[in-house]
Amino acid sequence: MQRLRALSIMAIVLALTSRVAAEGWPTRPVTLLSPGTPGSPSDVLARILVPRLSELLGQPVLVENAGGAGGITGAARVAKAAPDFHQFVLGNIGTHAQSQTLYKHPPYNAVTDFAPVALIATGSYVLVTRRDLPPNNLQEFINYTKENQAQMHFASSGTGSGVHLACLLLNTAIGVEVTHVPYRGSPAALQDLLGGRIDYLCTVDATALPHIESKDVKAIAVLGRNGSPVLPGVASAQAQGLANFSVETWWGFFMPKGTPHEIVDRLHAATVATLNTPSVQQQLKAIGADPAPGDRTSPQYLKNFVESEIARWAGPVKASGVSID
Repeated sequence: MQRLRALSIMAIVLALTSRVAAEGWPTRPVTLLSPGTPGSPSDVLARILVPRLSELLGQPVLVENAGGAGGITGAARVAKAAPDFHQFVLGNIGTHAQSQTLYKHPPYNAVTDFAPVALIATGSYVLVTRRDLPPNNLQEFINYTKENQAQMHFASSGTGSGVHLACLLLNTAIGVEVTHVPYRGSPAALQDLLGGRIDYLCTVDATALPHIESKDVKAIAVLGRNGSPVLPGVASAQAQGLANFSVETWWGFFMPKGTPHEIVDRLHAATVATLNTPSVQQQLKAIGADPAPGDRTSPQYLKNFVESEIARWAGPVKASGVSID
């Protein structure tokens, strides 16, 4: 009886503590963890959002890059965060979907260890090659890679990252085995592609866009189903004959589990208002990120979406044969 009474008192104390924490939140600067290196797609997107988000919350939102392990390091930090409710993470397809199958023992549960806030945007991957690689379209790339796969290398932003899996699934789809070279972030991988030390990379179109426009790399195919609005001259892989192939990415805000719903609601409302700001929409679209429409921004939608994405990627990740201890 005394144990039950003690547990009841503890529950009441926790509830009161959460309520007090939620009142007037945020009471100090908030940290947004970007699970990528400076200049990575997540970093670029985060820095577009935080000026307006800071205005709406009445406190600075500080971007902190927490790259490593394909973004898992940053996401794990929020999953295991102390309950001070002043940090959240910009999760993505790699940190919150593919990782759950890719890792034999994931450092967190993407569904139960986070409080989903809002889906932010979706985006496309694009296959880019060094500028002096002979192929100019996807069929030529397939033929060339099949003939030269033993000598070729593809890059990624880290083993297990969405960038890694995008190219890995492409390789599986076209029937080649090419040596993988992981880097600490997409910018570093892209630098070696520009230097001709790597043959190809499957990256978010925002990262590669300036180099595609300057013709320092070749854009072979957009890997998303419908192409990319910022790369209208680059046909999708499906349009170039790779039937039923589509790899797209997405981003969303997540707080630690146990965050009071009042705080989640406050951050959610500020996020939606940020996404509805015309200048923010313009900047997101300029880098190839498609802002999530209003009916896809609720915390419940993001929770259901993450669950469906984990299930959707389980098969392809297992079929790739890649697994991380």
